[in-house]
Amino acid sequence: MEYFKNSLKSVLGAPEPGNQPTGADTVERLVDRLDSSSLLDDRRDACRALKALSKTYRLEVGAQGMNALRQVLEMDRTDCEIVGLALDTLCNITSPETYDEEVEKYGGNKIGEQFTEIFIKQQDTVGFVISSLEDFDFRVRWPALKLLSNLVINRPKDVQEIILVMPMGISKLMDLLSDSREVIRNDALLLLIQLTKGNANIQKIVAFENAFDRIFDVITQEGGADGGIIVEDCLLLMLNLLKGNVSNQTFFKEGSYIQRLTPLFQLPPDDDSTSVEWKPQKVANVHCMLQVIRALVAPSCSAQFVGLCQRIMHDCGLLQALCDILMASGVPVDVLIETINAVAEVIRGKTSNQEFLANVTAPSTPPKPAIVVLLMCMVNEKQSLQLKCAVLYCFQCFLYKNEVGQMQLVQTLLPQSNETLSLTMGQLLCGGLFSPDPLSNWFSAVALSYALIDNPTQQEQLLRVLLATKIGKPPVTLMQQCVMLLQQGNKPQCKLGLLMLLCRWTAYCPIAVKAFLSIDSSISYLTALLSAHENNEDLMENLIQSMCALLLGICVHFNDNDVSDYTKEQLCNLIEKRVGIERFLDAIGGLARHEVYSRTLKHPQPSAKNSGDLLLDHEFCRLSKALEGTIMESVFKGSGVPSNKDATTTLSSSDSALLSQYKDLIREQDEKIQQLTQTKESLMNDKLLLERQFLELQSEISNLKDQNLVLRAAQTNLNDNKEFLLTNHKDSSTDESIIEHQNIIKQLESRLNEYQIKLQEYESRESHRAQLENMLKEKSEELDQLKKDQEDLLMLLADQESKLVLYKEKLIALGEKVESDESSGEIDTDDQPESSN
Repeated sequence: MEYFKNSLKSVLGAPEPGNQPTGADTVERLVDRLDSSSLLDDRRDACRALKALSKTYRLEVGAQGMNALRQVLEMDRTDCEIVGLALDTLCNITSPETYDEEVEKYGGNKIGEQFTEIFIKQQDTVGFVISSLEDFDFRVRWPALKLLSNLVINRPKDVQEIILVMPMGISKLMDLLSDSREVIRNDALLLLIQLTKGNANIQKIVAFENAFDRIFDVITQEGGADGGIIVEDCLLLMLNLLKGNVSNQTFFKEGSYIQRLTPLFQLPPDDDSTSVEWKPQKVANVHCMLQVIRALVAPSCSAQFVGLCQRIMHDCGLLQALCDILMASGVPVDVLIETINAVAEVIRGKTSNQEFLANVTAPSTPPKPAIVVLLMCMVNEKQSLQLKCAVLYCFQCFLYKNEVGQMQLVQTLLPQSNETLSLTMGQLLCGGLFSPDPLSNWFSAVALSYALIDNPTQQEQLLRVLLATKIGKPPVTLMQQCVMLLQQGNKPQCKLGLLMLLCRWTAYCPIAVKAFLSIDSSISYLTALLSAHENNEDLMENLIQSMCALLLGICVHFNDNDVSDYTKEQLCNLIEKRVGIERFLDAIGGLARHEVYSRTLKHPQPSAKNSGDLLLDHEFCRLSKALEGTIMESVFKGSGVPSNKDATTTLSSSDSALLSQYKDLIREQDEKIQQLTQTKESLMNDKLLLERQFLELQSEISNLKDQNLVLRAAQTNLNDNKEFLLTNHKDSSTDESIIEHQNIIKQLESRLNEYQIKLQEYESRESHRAQLENMLKEKSEELDQLKKDQEDLLMLLADQESKLVLYKEKLIALGEKVESDESSGEIDTDDQPESSN
């Protein structure tokens, strides 16, 4: 007991003597009575009194009585009443809630959290609480469940680790989901939600304890999507088990649980807005259901697994159900947004699903394609920003690896032989592209660029698009109109959208580059922007300059020299004279230094709190990352400035040898790191497989042990019968009976031998698993060491470059003629043409 008192005093500090509560002495006497009384009734009364005081005098009861309450759980487990009282008292002591009087006395210290820390230091105390769950008596099971919830809320990671190593600990918690008393079942759900947060091992065990079946059973009992908050709790638990857990996702798919989601999304037969009542709880339930779907088909999951899930979702009617919600009237905006996001990821990169969405029509007069209806929302200024972002994401996923869809979009912009009055995707995007609203410009430009990803044919086809201008004037091409808007516009967000479209249009397409270079003042505009505002701190202006540099670099790298005024060499000379190589490289490399670039590159789904925060697109960032190094190399070569590859040729022989040695070392270590990374991934896969086999073998061994006990009992019984027969019966029928029994014994012995062999196999697998884990640990340590060595080598290279700069300065001081490129670390004392820098 002194241990608990001293532990808490060290954390909270003892109250001043003058402020001691009047009940402190009473608490001490009750604890002594509970600790020392030999009569169960007396101890029960003391425990009841402590429970009554445990809220008002929580600090005193916890500090003085925790050890005595723990002993009750250990020694008096057969008496439901006193165990229930002790658990209730401990619940009050460890409650996460902070009472007003405690704030006044102890400055708002989290007393419940501190008591939890003290309580779980002795791990067997948590075991006593979990053992109490086996008691069906409501007075014991419910407070034990509440106490565990307090412990998990206060110290989640510590309690997770304790329960994880406890034999059958999680199984006992899972059994509570089958309790007929709803309050226990519901609190068990809340406990499991807390317990499965951020712990993959617990998530796996819970899933293999038949969690998904039990969750679906509860959802069905509670009324499905129309049910109460218990349905939401079930879905939150399901989401915890699936999100980021590859093993559980595979188990969910192979267990045919995806098919069981479909009925939850189906609307009533009459999907009129009056027939579907979207109560707040239903909105919350459907939102969680959609997140469960997205956990299975998120772009971060492996492409093979996502493809299998997408096919199942199509075949079982889940995609159809989602599209029905998408096109239904009266759907709340937040449900609609999440449904669009879910549909996006269900169709992303899956041809059959993309075709399915292309054939969905809205129930309007006349019927319109669902894609057209969605794009109408995106270019509508009155729609919410979140809805527009969701539509853009859905359109991105619709065109992802969908050459047919990309072609159909571009075809709607080309002249048609038979004119149609229906609104098309291309018309909507062109309307948004030339709208006075800069946000619509940005959305439309980005959406149009998706039709050109990895599709040179459509890049060329888009050059054929003509736009009517003023009456009596000839039409202009779409590219001419985009360049004109770029030059005339003063809205940065519109410029960003147009530059992303032009970069995508010209990349990997020399014909598009030729068309861009042929437009008057296109290049002069880019160089003028790049040479101005060098110290501008405005984020948008910096991004615009970086994107201008990227577009200019694309025109260099993908230039086939068909435009006489702007060949590769001439463009590079122009960059060197008007912008400067250093300035150009700094601008093109500056894009990746922005936080918005890193954030956008990580997440395919566009998102922003404010419209002004939409600056870059994920696919554009991927394009920039792929082209940055290549463009720099092309500009280096075209301008006659040696690149990094040639830097060592002008160094002294000793410096060159040292630098070459460093590079060789780094190259070797890079190869070794790649090998170790592959080995590590292979070992991790083996480990996951062994863990699954381990769980299966545990179950099999448990069954075999039960069979073993039965067989041994049967063998003993047969041996006794054999001795009895040999002693008391000597006739021929008895001999036959003995022979028969001996045969049965031989069969039993054979089965026992089989069991022993299986047990040896299991032990061998366990040994192999331990070896793999040790090997994985060694490889990880070796990988970390190699990374550290590589960082040291890079530091040495940086020192070497500093020395080279120093040598250059000394040469200049000595009157030598020196040309240099600081980015490559080159020092050249030979006579060469004078640099513009």
